[in-house]
Amino acid sequence: MDELLWSVCVRGRSGAVLYEQDAARVLSTASVGKLLLLLEVARRIDDGSLAADEPLRRTAPVADSGIWQHLAVDTLGVEDLAVLVGAVSDNLATNVLLDRVGLDAVQTLGTRLGLRDTALHDRVRDVRTPADAPRLSSGSALELSRLMLGIHRGEYAGAARVLGWLRNNTDLSMVAAAFDLDPLAHDGLWNKTGTDTGVRADTGVVDGVAYAVVANYAGDRTGEVLRTMRALGRIIRDLVDR
Repeated sequence: MDELLWSVCVRGRSGAVLYEQDAARVLSTASVGKLLLLLEVARRIDDGSLAADEPLRRTAPVADSGIWQHLAVDTLGVEDLAVLVGAVSDNLATNVLLDRVGLDAVQTLGTRLGLRDTALHDRVRDVRTPADAPRLSSGSALELSRLMLGIHRGEYAGAARVLGWLRNNTDLSMVAAAFDLDPLAHDGLWNKTGTDTGVRADTGVVDGVAYAVVANYAGDRTGEVLRTMRALGRIIRDLVDR
């Protein structure tokens, strides 16, 4: 059976839930979990325990998203790597930053932020063995929409820095496709997406309205999922325009 599961939540500027569908359901969220890594990196830069320009050397590359694996430079500063994660969900930059701050610290931060169902579980891997965490990250739309709204409001240490990184995101293929923005230069939207086999996830804030839309599915349903995500984006756009 080709199963399709959704977790959807849209919050207004007050934080009230305006629209939801199985919002508390916990699903795989692929690269969306990198949000917590970015928050931990930003928090450390802001409190002085991590220098924004500290040079970090790249390790073995991982496939799929990212451009550092295609560049000649072997060393980049911490904040440059965070920009790559925010802009293109760079997997190599993610792993190098995660090696620097530690997965335990990222998971502890999630707990401190009151997240029970949303977490980054592992580094990015080309192949997951039975000895590895079964998925990169997981979460519920209920928590992710609250997290994004909190980042936008500046409720967390380092939030302003994270917003600066997320505003560069070039992936507007999912919910954000409905907003008709230039993927290479846009204002008013901050979002993080996640893509894996059978996973599409997009969480963000547009003009003060926060959203999280996550789909997990089996079989060849990517086109259907993307059409539904874009339709939900149009609903969100209408809410913003009110």
